[in-house]
Amino acid sequence: MKKVVFLVLAAIAASAFADRPKYVFLFIGDGMSVPQRMTADEFSRKSGDGPLAMNAMPFSAMTRTCSSDSLVTDSAAAATAMACGVKTKNHYAGVDPEGKPLVSSAAAAKKAGVKVGILTTVTITHATPAGFYAHRKNRGDTYGITLDLADSDFDFFAGGGLDVNPKNALKHKQYEACGDACDYVRSKGYKIVETKDQFLALKPGDGKVLAMFANGSLDAAIDADGSQPTLAEMVAKAIEMLDGDNGFFIMAEGGRIDWAGHGNDAATNLRDVLELDEAVKTAIAFQEKHPDDTLVVVTGDHETGGMSMGFAGTGYALYMDRLVNQTMSVGKFGDKVNAAFKANPDLSFEDVKPIIAEAFGFKFEGDAKKDGMVLGEAELKGIVEAFDHDIEFYRAKIEENSKYDGVKRYLLGGECRLVMSHKCGIGWSSGAHTAMPVLTTAKGCCAEKFSGFIENTDIAKAMKAFYE
Repeated sequence: MKKVVFLVLAAIAASAFADRPKYVFLFIGDGMSVPQRMTADEFSRKSGDGPLAMNAMPFSAMTRTCSSDSLVTDSAAAATAMACGVKTKNHYAGVDPEGKPLVSSAAAAKKAGVKVGILTTVTITHATPAGFYAHRKNRGDTYGITLDLADSDFDFFAGGGLDVNPKNALKHKQYEACGDACDYVRSKGYKIVETKDQFLALKPGDGKVLAMFANGSLDAAIDADGSQPTLAEMVAKAIEMLDGDNGFFIMAEGGRIDWAGHGNDAATNLRDVLELDEAVKTAIAFQEKHPDDTLVVVTGDHETGGMSMGFAGTGYALYMDRLVNQTMSVGKFGDKVNAAFKANPDLSFEDVKPIIAEAFGFKFEGDAKKDGMVLGEAELKGIVEAFDHDIEFYRAKIEENSKYDGVKRYLLGGECRLVMSHKCGIGWSSGAHTAMPVLTTAKGCCAEKFSGFIENTDIAKAMKAFYE
């Protein structure tokens, strides 16, 4: 008799998932559109690793990204559209244009008894993850977003820190009751872990988890030293923690793609797209073990930087493989140069050459026509001028040059990344978001819903329907 009951229950459970996926993965590359995906794809092919997994999926859709009040969206409005199915104003997270709370696909999944995980490589209160659990008219209200995180009752969060602004926090009535944001999160039953070792040691019986590995965002993939988990490792741990009879919903964001786009830093952008693709491969490996009830979707919230594959200086040639020569982000390079300035305010260009060579792989001697990494005359001139500016700016900042009246920011890193982009055949038209459509690809159960030309709201509408 018990065996019969068990078989009946199993049949009921199977029928419940027959027309919808039991397991849903939604990957979002912040700032990732077609150029970012194709640059990484070309690099991967040239490296002998073949096309990106996200680009090899059988279904695809061009996806319109505008917000309710602008053709160019920000991440909060785009995330809200993809999570909740409603276009809203830029800077709004999880609310409609009138500020009314919306229900996200993640919240619908949770209400249906499905476990939910939210993962990111930036702060866990950043705009994209916030669109799935928060209800705020200001994406900068990170204290309020933290309260919403704890109140969501979602099962698993992992990424950077909470990024709470104390001045902003004081505006909330809850501040007097809980003070530190982490106290409120703990009061809602979350276990907080802060190291990679603690994270990897988590077991399914540990309950609700908030894992955060930095005060701010995680390191850019190009700068990673292994002390923080990769997005693929976070996805793998989320699978382990969330798998169960009712399945799971996992949203995983490659958030630093956007930051590299804002900085027009092609090599750093590339590495974070590749990191996202490694996480996608983890999901696909799971999907191939559960082909009938797993859906994997990869998309972007908007394009950042106006990136293009093609630059006048290289004609019709592209050299994506040259990006391998850059070993650190422009930000980390800037830190190294500033440290050198601090150690020696009389630093010469000859002194900084080794730092430039280490960071970007540029060569200061040789034939530029035979070796693409040799600096041409005009390229070298621009880099030297940027260095000359920076040393004077540094002296002004330490009050050794009170007559300085030039540009009040460092230029060397920006000039080097521009030279690198041009050597590869990559162009940039902006340091901000653009209105370019993004590419959505899908594989697995119900993947056919993500094809054609769609709105970003269609992603949420399709996913919310799984839990009705």
